[in-house]
Amino acid sequence: MTLTLPIAGAGRRVQGAARIGIGGPVGSGKTALIERLIPVFQQRGVDLAIVTNDLVTAEDAERIRRSGLIDPARVSAVEAGACPHTVIREDPALNIAAADDLDARFPGLELIMIESGGDNLASTFSLDLVDWWIFVIDVAGGDDIPRKRGPGVLQCDLLVINKIDLAPHVGVDLARMEREAAVMREGRPILFTDCRAAKGVEKVADAIAASVLFA
Repeated sequence: MTLTLPIAGAGRRVQGAARIGIGGPVGSGKTALIERLIPVFQQRGVDLAIVTNDLVTAEDAERIRRSGLIDPARVSAVEAGACPHTVIREDPALNIAAADDLDARFPGLELIMIESGGDNLASTFSLDLVDWWIFVIDVAGGDDIPRKRGPGVLQCDLLVINKIDLAPHVGVDLARMEREAAVMREGRPILFTDCRAAKGVEKVADAIAASVLFA
């Protein structure tokens, strides 16, 4: 199956499942977010699959396969073998092939979540690969992350600020962080989550559904 381009302005591709990217630094909670989103989408009747990216392992894919949340056959692993952003931006052919394979093996697939390997704030997704993308940061990384104006933070369709439960323990003012992120992102969407406790995850699912499933 060849890659098809999304319909202009609709965030949907002509054929096959909608594809969303989930990027962010190491340890920000990308895999945890996916693990929380899987049952939410399953309860909503969405047919989904996962592609994970790691440098030279399939660690994240194996974690999701072992979780029991989803048929392991619906989880594909891409080994980047280079900087993680290379295979989601400069040359996304491996990820496109993995997503195309899932589309071919599971007719009726509606959504493919593509998780980037942990990267820095400059990481972005090619729109040849995804229709819409999320960037995940966490409060433990510091409340100055939005002010650093990383392309991932600025350009993503949705910024997710995770691990809000840690804010009191790391001296982060969530209200200030939200204000500064809103200024840097010029009003584009921001959501706060605590993936360990599943707080805020339904809102992330709502944003995905509104943007690429029912747009």
